[in-house]
Amino acid sequence: MEVGKTRTRGPGRTYSRVVPGASGRVLVVDDNKVIRQLIKVNLELEGFEVVTASDGAECLDVVHEVCPDVVTMDVVMPRLDGLNAAARLRSDPRTRHLPVAIVSACTQYEVEAGVLAGVDAFLAKPFEPADLVAVVRRLIEEQGGGPDEVADDPSAGAGSRQG
Repeated sequence: MEVGKTRTRGPGRTYSRVVPGASGRVLVVDDNKVIRQLIKVNLELEGFEVVTASDGAECLDVVHEVCPDVVTMDVVMPRLDGLNAAARLRSDPRTRHLPVAIVSACTQYEVEAGVLAGVDAFLAKPFEPADLVAVVRRLIEEQGGGPDEVADDPSAGAGSRQG
């Protein structure tokens, strides 16, 4: 597997360059370093390029620089939680159609609030690595869906999302 070179921008931030042959770029957002690393390794083993952020605020800081195909996000995080970060991604025209998957306990509240925030998919912790990969692949495939894609359809809000 070919590994991309890295470069650093700002205080201690490292981003991957494009990795030839990668299946897509995923921004993994979780305040737990072990969980971030677990998700990163599992996605990299399946051919994805992975960039990480430690909370919703950092996600919003880096999302435009790394241009991910999908964001996976925990809910409970310091500074800015995953549900508010997802809502902000949806309110920004540049990231309105970026697929977001919540990877969390997925309580009834989290699911209901996530749907209102425009989340595309939910994966309950603890999760099976194969399920994580399947969710990310599905969201990337749906995003690159061809001429019938709803990317420019203003009615493609939270109510039309499935997960």
